[in-house]
Amino acid sequence: MSTATAPARSATDPQPTRPKKIKVKLVGQELAERIFARKLVLPALVVAIVITQVPFIATIVYSFADWNLARPEQRGFAGFDNYAAVVTNGVFLPSALATVLIVGGSVLLSLVLGLLFAILLDRKFKGQALARTLLITPFLVMPAAAALIWKYSMLDVGTGMINYGLSFFGVDPVAWNTNFPMLTIIFTLTWQYTPFMMLILLAGLQSQSGEVLEAADVDGAGPIQTFRYMTLPHLRTYAELATLLGTVMMIQVFDPVNIMTKGTGGTKTLPYLLYERAFIGQEIGEAAAYGVITVILTIIVTTIALRTLFRVFTEEARA
Repeated sequence: MSTATAPARSATDPQPTRPKKIKVKLVGQELAERIFARKLVLPALVVAIVITQVPFIATIVYSFADWNLARPEQRGFAGFDNYAAVVTNGVFLPSALATVLIVGGSVLLSLVLGLLFAILLDRKFKGQALARTLLITPFLVMPAAAALIWKYSMLDVGTGMINYGLSFFGVDPVAWNTNFPMLTIIFTLTWQYTPFMMLILLAGLQSQSGEVLEAADVDGAGPIQTFRYMTLPHLRTYAELATLLGTVMMIQVFDPVNIMTKGTGGTKTLPYLLYERAFIGQEIGEAAAYGVITVILTIIVTTIALRTLFRVFTEEARA
């Protein structure tokens, strides 16, 4: 019995061409509905542009100004001197490194703890609603209040609860805010943003098909195998989304650094550096240049992360 085989394609054969995209021209009622929908979105779009872009444009204008609040009458045009000062004064790179370490450590710990809490809350037990409410509460606390709680109630060398608990094991009181300033900031951010990560990952767990898990159980897969080979791949997009949003929010955090460490011990992040130049150094032009450069770097990082995230969504949609 013979089987027919397709002829092999030679190098000279023309390559298959992709089908051309057909542009559909909207007419009549469809065009009117599209225009009406855009008119409905237009007011919100205008408000969003005014709120976000007008202050940024003003910041760009200020970044080219020689403006010190101690000498308000000597305001002039500085050109790129402010940007040159940002690059050459030796403060920007350490602040950028501190921001990366603090935000990266906080995001990683928040993601791991959020996953553990999400797994616990995904199971049915008595008091589940109360437990969920209590775990969400830290995310609802104001950043300044969270910093005060951790500075005085938790980490204080004399009255902190952590030192009180360590005293039962014979450990001497530790001046956390002085000896381990970066860890104190990471602890605070992790405590506050773990619920945010937990909510996103919990939504991912609850969206997983129960039939697939039952099929894995019937095939003899254990809990660890099911979690490793089925649940974790399913949670990949949710984890990346949580990481992206958490990074964007934490990179703007100012209150814990200002209240707990005042930027000492390698905790001077970019937002605190901007505040320091604007309200302590009173250099409005240089502070604006810091702000512009920070926004540009944030946009670059966010764009790379978004492209990675959208690529994952596209690959899963095709699969």
